[in-house]
Amino acid sequence: MHDDHAGLFSGRKRAWVLVALTVTFMFNFLDRQVLALLVMPIKRDLHLSDTQVALLMGFAFVVFYALAGIPLSRLIDLGSRKWMLGLGLGFWSLMTMACGLAQSFAQLALARVGLGVGESCNTPATYSFVADLYPREKLSRAISVINLGNVGGQGLAMLLGGTLILWLTRADTGAWPLVGGMKPWQLTFLILGLPGIVWAVLMLATLPEPPRTRESEHQAPGLRDVARFAARWRWLYLALILGITIKAMLSFGATIWGPALFERQFGWATGRPGLYLGLVSLAAMPVGLIAGGWIADRLQAAGRDDANALVLLGSTLLLTPFAILFPLMPSAPLALAMQGTSLFFGAMGTGPGNAAIQVITPGRMRGTITAFYVAAMNVIGNGLGPLTVALLTDHVFANESLLGRSMAISAAALGPVGVLLCWIALKFYGPAVAAARAREI
Repeated sequence: MHDDHAGLFSGRKRAWVLVALTVTFMFNFLDRQVLALLVMPIKRDLHLSDTQVALLMGFAFVVFYALAGIPLSRLIDLGSRKWMLGLGLGFWSLMTMACGLAQSFAQLALARVGLGVGESCNTPATYSFVADLYPREKLSRAISVINLGNVGGQGLAMLLGGTLILWLTRADTGAWPLVGGMKPWQLTFLILGLPGIVWAVLMLATLPEPPRTRESEHQAPGLRDVARFAARWRWLYLALILGITIKAMLSFGATIWGPALFERQFGWATGRPGLYLGLVSLAAMPVGLIAGGWIADRLQAAGRDDANALVLLGSTLLLTPFAILFPLMPSAPLALAMQGTSLFFGAMGTGPGNAAIQVITPGRMRGTITAFYVAAMNVIGNGLGPLTVALLTDHVFANESLLGRSMAISAAALGPVGVLLCWIALKFYGPAVAAARAREI
């Protein structure tokens, strides 16, 4: 990455790019996560089990997210990242609204499939975009800022979604024109999908496309070349991607099932958990994200080429015990405190973990390799994380009131594996950074 390219995007242009990408990430997670807040009314109205809910939140979304992400990543490496981002945002916003029209498990699953296809281009395009905009020593912090959109989306899904569902439940929606016969959870999807369409149009009209760095300016390599490069660093990529994925499983399981935990274990009304979990998320995760990016950048400035991998390891190690304790707490305030601490430490590794992959990957391969990474993280993390909890609840305990025990067992099994994988990645990461630096000379 070179300063001459970065100079083309100084001042207001660069600030606008960062804002646009961050807000787009916010919509990405807002539309994806709001379903978690609506578990109980959707279960009741569509007569679903926890396992079916987990399939909707996980595999219905992530399998097609992964399948679509690979071919779309080739378009990202070859063409305009701005158009991929804008069109993807517009499409997945429409699919969010389609969730509100669903009358059955199959229809809701189909809408979630469309949501996954639309969102699959967002992360590869965004990271490729920002990697050509910032020099290596500033990349981790920039990605951490963009990942504030994840935090905002997750927090707003809980906070706004909770407020919206409570208001819609109390309002006389039956008298509303056109949508009078719809349930409050359906109206929630319709309302939350609209702003993304507006933002997509604005972004397409105003967002500039950054030039590719010298390493990226050549013709995009074929998939065989990408596979050959990845094979050269296979143990690093494998450990790094799986380590991040395990960390994601710890986070996704708690995020997806958190609202249901408070409703079942503490008797809270639907919508109320969103208000509190949203506030906790918005308070803890931005601080963790900024802290993680700042620590990684400081370590790198001090000569630690392995800074990103080191912060990722520390984040996973600190996250694990709090992820286990959160669902076992005897009171709601203690559970919120444990969840907030867990979210803080989990967020610390997000920017450095994502930056780690961008730093070691050649520019014209970033979209493709990021798509494989995001596919693995979502299929395993977002798919298996919530599903593992649901299977334990439905088939081991056969009691939905024991959801907290299922969440704790899942976290206790996954956490040590994630720590081990991140430690292995740390051993290989420094030499890979040195090789990446040599390619740019």
